[in-house]
Amino acid sequence: MVVDQLRKQLSDEELDRVFQAFADTTRRDIVRRVTVGEYSVSGLAALYAMSFAAVQKHVAVLERASLVSKEKRGREQIVRANHDGLQRARRLLDEYEVIWRQRADRIEDLLAETAATEPGSTQTGNRHTSKAQPTQMKDGKGSS
Repeated sequence: MVVDQLRKQLSDEELDRVFQAFADTTRRDIVRRVTVGEYSVSGLAALYAMSFAAVQKHVAVLERASLVSKEKRGREQIVRANHDGLQRARRLLDEYEVIWRQRADRIEDLLAETAATEPGSTQTGNRHTSKAQPTQMKDGKGSS
């Protein structure tokens, strides 16, 4: 099962660090920026309405989650994307998407089955598509 594959790849602590890192808007923005080019911590701090120390803490959270890395160059700390860590996070989220879609499909099937067994139902029990179809209104205009 997909969940078992996730557990083999990352420990619970590593999963928590990745989700914690992506849970904050500023950290997501930092990741977005450093995937395009490297930044010094002071350069990042200049972009946000917060203290240098706050930005350092955000970078540290991202670093613990293996999403970015820092390198000391002279007096500056250079932040760059950790592409291996980002790929691992992408695969993790892709695998969770599979789980969530399977569950949503199963809920849809259960709802269709329930609707088909209700008295007065004209449903045949066939699976519905997930896209909503517009309904015809009395004035001839469609709505969703």
